[in-house]
Amino acid sequence: MSLFDDLSRFLESRLDEFLKANPHLELQALEDQLRGQEESAIALFADLKRRENQLEEGILSTAQAVQRWHARIEKAKAAGRQDLVTPAQEREAALLRQGNHLWGQMKGVKERLEQTRLLQQRVKAKRQEVKAKIAQAEAARASSRATETASSTAGWNQSPYRLYNQPLDPLEETFQRWETEAELDELKRKMGR
Repeated sequence: MSLFDDLSRFLESRLDEFLKANPHLELQALEDQLRGQEESAIALFADLKRRENQLEEGILSTAQAVQRWHARIEKAKAAGRQDLVTPAQEREAALLRQGNHLWGQMKGVKERLEQTRLLQQRVKAKRQEVKAKIAQAEAARASSRATETASSTAGWNQSPYRLYNQPLDPLEETFQRWETEAELDELKRKMGR
């Protein structure tokens, strides 16, 4: 087991415990996951679109090369240059294989584009459903909100992008000071023996 696996398992178990203790946040967690999936689908769609454009350019370029080599073959045949006809035909055949390969890739990319578009639409619809349920749950909670519950989940509602390891984080400073004092007290006790 790697350290990452252990840490990941620990964080998942802590999240599960937190959500069980605060069931009203479960929908928000689901909405966060769906948002992440939707963003991933959008990014994948953009990547696939870029790949489709690259393949289209490659197919066009290959088709132009096939036309050029086909004309060269005809020109070599007309001039009676059999020494040039055979290699030119081999080149044309290689280009046709390359074009066929690119065409197959583009067909696969187009299928994945459609699948990604449908997935993104399904995730978006599910996310909207979850948002509606969150709004309903918030309305129900607002009527019976308890101070204890609100304060115990305040950290959940803060931005996940806020950095807690900044040097001026007051909570971190308080804990470090408290932990240092506890260690000093323990050392004093040990030295006093």
